[in-house]
Amino acid sequence: MNRYCVGPTMAVDWGDEGPPPVVRRQMMWRVLAYFGPYRRPGLIVVACIAVQAVLGLAPAVVFKALIDALAHPHPSFARVGLLVAAGIGAALLGGLVGVAESYLSTLISQGIVATLRSQLFEALLDQPVGFFTGHKAGDLLSRINTDIDGVEDVVTDTVFGLIANVLVTVTTLGLMVTFSWPLTLAVLVMIPLVGLPTRRAGRATYAARGRTQRQRGAMSAYLQEILGISGIMLVKAFGKAPAERDRFGQLNAELRALEVRQNLIAQWFRMLMTTLQTAGPALMILFGGWLVVTGRATVGTVFVFATVLGARLAGAVTSLAGMHVNITGSLALFGRLFAYTDRQPEITDAPDAPDLTEFTGAVRLEHVTFTYPGANRPAVADLTVDIRAGALVALVGPSGAGKTTITALVARFADPQTGRLLIDGTDLREVTLASWTAQLGMVFQDTFLFHASIAENLRYARSDATDTDLVNAATAAHLHEFITSLPDGYDTIVGERGHRLSGGEKQRVAIARVILRDPRILILDEATSNLDSVSEHHIQAALRPLLHGRTSIVIAHRLSTILAADQILVLDEGRLVDAGSHTELLARGGLYATLYDRQFRTQPVATIGTDGGAEVERVLAPAGPA
Repeated sequence: MNRYCVGPTMAVDWGDEGPPPVVRRQMMWRVLAYFGPYRRPGLIVVACIAVQAVLGLAPAVVFKALIDALAHPHPSFARVGLLVAAGIGAALLGGLVGVAESYLSTLISQGIVATLRSQLFEALLDQPVGFFTGHKAGDLLSRINTDIDGVEDVVTDTVFGLIANVLVTVTTLGLMVTFSWPLTLAVLVMIPLVGLPTRRAGRATYAARGRTQRQRGAMSAYLQEILGISGIMLVKAFGKAPAERDRFGQLNAELRALEVRQNLIAQWFRMLMTTLQTAGPALMILFGGWLVVTGRATVGTVFVFATVLGARLAGAVTSLAGMHVNITGSLALFGRLFAYTDRQPEITDAPDAPDLTEFTGAVRLEHVTFTYPGANRPAVADLTVDIRAGALVALVGPSGAGKTTITALVARFADPQTGRLLIDGTDLREVTLASWTAQLGMVFQDTFLFHASIAENLRYARSDATDTDLVNAATAAHLHEFITSLPDGYDTIVGERGHRLSGGEKQRVAIARVILRDPRILILDEATSNLDSVSEHHIQAALRPLLHGRTSIVIAHRLSTILAADQILVLDEGRLVDAGSHTELLARGGLYATLYDRQFRTQPVATIGTDGGAEVERVLAPAGPA
């Protein structure tokens, strides 16, 4: 199994209580900083909200005036008509302002969501390969999709909603004082009752939302594995569909229980708020009736207090109380996002690192030691290896010898904990990563192809490649005739992970892709391991001119590759135990001779040609990994 360094995560589990107040305030200031690029439209949104808050008072003013006017024996009908027209006009104007406010607030929220999505994606791209071996793809997708979609609601409903509710509360209270300060005082006495349950509800909502999001991430990760083409084939091959149904049923039931609990907490909170909203107007009518009887208030005043103004103020205060719950709960989402956007990748460019320009391709591992997290022993221990420029070097050894780790270190998927990796005498960590990877070409044993056309998969190595370049690369990989035999030729869609192609065909596409890249350094995890004997012979012939003059490091599983190598490095438990040519190593005996006897001696070998006067052998039957 390929393993790479898994670095520390920046995620912090604050538990069900959420982050402490200091951290909560820091996170809120950080969230507000995302509004920086939208200051001007943000100010317009605030202005629109203020206008709506003032226009929203029109019904109270109109209804009070109408009721008081109609209470007289002979009201002025013209005045009544004017009041009705004013109410309709205010509603129409408020609606138009609301449309403008909604457009601008959506524009801002979508801009912030796009920024967060880009930051998260870029942060993930910067992580080393080991990060992805330690994290499920489904959980990462859940953060990019579900969590960020939740942020949109926070931006639109919470931030601008907070401003709107504050302005509504202030303007409503101002009008209420103007109408009747005794009734206003009675309302203010009731307001604290609304805020009492919010703190506990906020903590409960934070905990419930956090658990729900974690369960959603677990389900997404599970579905990503099972519903992928490789996963579903494994399920069907082993007849595990009933077991997977049970497993999904358990995950689904757990998510349902968490969703129900989260919704129940919200419903209890809403029930309490609804009860208070019902009791409040009743108490105001009771107190207002006494004021009317004693001549201290008019019927219109009591009516608008108990209906329009009371409901408006109660709604704003309730929303403000719920805002605390929403803000506290939303920190669970931002915490999950910031855990990854703040994560510093282990593989980074040194300050002022220059680009790697001209070099011959000599590679040296100097006292290199690398240990995977949690491993009992180093995967590579105090390894010193010199690979001359332009040489073809084969890595041979039993499973766990460190072959894959060496190629990962050369590709800089990870950096050694001790020692150095030098390119023409320059420490690889002292040049930019981009300039180094531009010189690399890799063919993995587990070939990955995108769900795209053959041409698009080939151009992933070089986006500016012409059709002629594609044909030349495919021809060199003995793939062109196969491609032209397909109905859509180079435009043929290969399917998810290339499953519409055979293993050998996928491998040849991967080889054509690296041929098209024309790299200076080649790393091949046995590029011919999935090919039949005929295809292998063609590919070996195609690779020979490609390998000429380039530094090539090959994890060898076949005798044909070993025989073609300029140097064979024999590894065992992360250490170099022998090095030399095939003939020299056999003559010395030791581990290489043991591996050769175990793997190749019992297989028929044929002479397939000569190379510089010496006969070249090839094993006729496919060999297993060495």
